Amino acid sequence: MSELPYPPGLPALFEVVRRLRAEDGCPWDREQTHESLRPYLLEETYELLEAIDTGDESKLREELGDVLLQIAMHAQIAAGEGRFDAAAISEQEAAKMVARHPHVFGDRQVRDAEDVLRNWERDKLAAEAGQGRERQSPVDKVPPTLPALAWALGIQKRAARVGFDYGDPASAARDVGEEAAELAAASTDDEFFREFGDLLFALVNVARKRKVNPEDALRSAGRRFVDRFKAMEALASQRGVDLGRLEPAALQALWSESP
Repeated sequence: MSELPYPPGLPALFEVVRRLRAEDGCPWDREQTHESLRPYLLEETYELLEAIDTGDESKLREELGDVLLQIAMHAQIAAGEGRFDAAAISEQEAAKMVARHPHVFGDRQVRDAEDVLRNWERDKLAAEAGQGRERQSPVDKVPPTLPALAWALGIQKRAARVGFDYGDPASAARDVGEEAAELAAASTDDEFFREFGDLLFALVNVARKRKVNPEDALRSAGRRFVDRFKAMEALASQRGVDLGRLEPAALQALWSESP
């Protein structure tokens, strides 16, 4: 058996990518850019999230590798242009993590995870001021290109780090009731649109205070709906019933019977 053309361990993938991007490498890999790889990075990230949701360990391992491949490609593209390489990326991120964790690598004391986040936000603001950089609002640091629920969760978390937050989950839940009432009272399409958004935003706040990821909760609800709808379809098929011809009451009854 011939020797494998790459070293063992973590360097393996980075060496394979370096070879693919070499002058005598793969034409497709050689022509890729940071911009052309954008859709692949997004696709692989969503596939990784799906693997996490399903709990399939072999799939999780595979999808983590696919995401790592994307990182290796971007690092090699930058290295080929003489800008930075994978080692520089790793060292910079390691230094950032050390700076973010003075309670681990230094002598700072913290009470809990929320204390860690508040300290980090204060440290970042102080560092920006010390470097003479214009102060950036914490909420501006959450990419607006995120899915809406994830973006809403992100900006709420950022605001909470500087103390703008509900005291407890019950307070956030009361706001949901108020927003629901305002939605019910909406008299125009524009009002309904605005109040519906406010209600969703309030629900995200409740989820955050209860330490529930709203994206995960909604996806779980969607999967339960899909499973139950398919069960209803199977039940209808067993009885020779066409779902499209049933009255609403009959559909609801069939839905209630479905596991």
